[in-house]
Amino acid sequence: MKITKNKPASIGSYKAEDVQFLLKDLSNITLEDTTENRERKVQSGVHYSESLPIEYQPPKAYVDLFWSTLQKYKQKVALCIGIVAEQIYQSKGDKTVLVSLARAGTPVGILIKRYIYMNYHVLLPHYSVSIIRDRGIDENALQYIISRHPKADIQFVDGWTGKGAISIELTKACHQFQKKYGISLDNTLAVIADPGYCTTLFGTREDFLIPSACLNSTVSGLVSRTVLNDQYIGKDDFHGAKYYQELIPMDVSNDYIDLLSMEFVNISKAGAEGARKMMHEKIETGFLGMEDVKRIQAEFGIESPHYIKPGVGETTRVLLRRVPWKILMRDPSSPFVKHILMLAEEKGVEVVPYPNLKYLCCGLIKSVKGRSS
Repeated sequence: MKITKNKPASIGSYKAEDVQFLLKDLSNITLEDTTENRERKVQSGVHYSESLPIEYQPPKAYVDLFWSTLQKYKQKVALCIGIVAEQIYQSKGDKTVLVSLARAGTPVGILIKRYIYMNYHVLLPHYSVSIIRDRGIDENALQYIISRHPKADIQFVDGWTGKGAISIELTKACHQFQKKYGISLDNTLAVIADPGYCTTLFGTREDFLIPSACLNSTVSGLVSRTVLNDQYIGKDDFHGAKYYQELIPMDVSNDYIDLLSMEFVNISKAGAEGARKMMHEKIETGFLGMEDVKRIQAEFGIESPHYIKPGVGETTRVLLRRVPWKILMRDPSSPFVKHILMLAEEKGVEVVPYPNLKYLCCGLIKSVKGRSS
């Protein structure tokens, strides 16, 4: 296996001891395009990872909703982190290296690292790497980690699951990595919430609001989505990302981490019990959310399942950085969809009552290829 000469990028607003970003810094390159132009290109075959959406800056009412939701559900989120962290540490111990999937996985990885340190006084290494649907994981980043931690037991971390595209991508990438380099990696993805039944390592399967899904880079260390564009990324480079330093005044990334970390002392006993119980159960996956996706695709005449994004986290992403068509809503009275209703109203997107849904809601992307629908 080749030794990569890449080094972690000094990007983002997180502390270096919390996470090392194995990304190429593209901050000085203009990669953003309007949502409409990007959507048109993506639907015409240009890969979404070649450009970036313009970062949505929410109005004060939306940011206030983020904080009120976080205050109300911080213990619930912290407990889910604790349950996941306990399972990881009980099964892998001191050899664990946390590898979060940029960018939604990054704050989760930091929180898991902090929980394990607070409860076991063990400081696990934590890296953030890029994985891109249909293009795989950043193998140069994995080689960097393995070269520095040859006896490591890597644990991949993300925020939540939707219909399972990233779980499938990770499994495929790990198989390819073993074929190429003879190194076996655990492809189990650790997440806070798994409403799609896509993994066996989770804090809950309830489709609830993980507050970090509400905002973009301002709750993810001011780091952009990851980029894989041949114009800027060579074959030996890490995948790329931008550091939005101009958003420093709006950044709440470390406030979010600190607020949740303070809850760990209150939930550690329940976290350990929850993890113990789960580790003695037989947990199935089944990707149950795909049943919803297939039914919705047929019912609404949607060309591709890629245009259907189930779950609170994915629906939020549709509204923040895609061209939304409709939002299907199982329960509009749920406290976990208030921000979605606010965004839908702001953007003039129809919210359709849809009680027959495993998830709380589902975002449908508008077809902009040749015609509007």
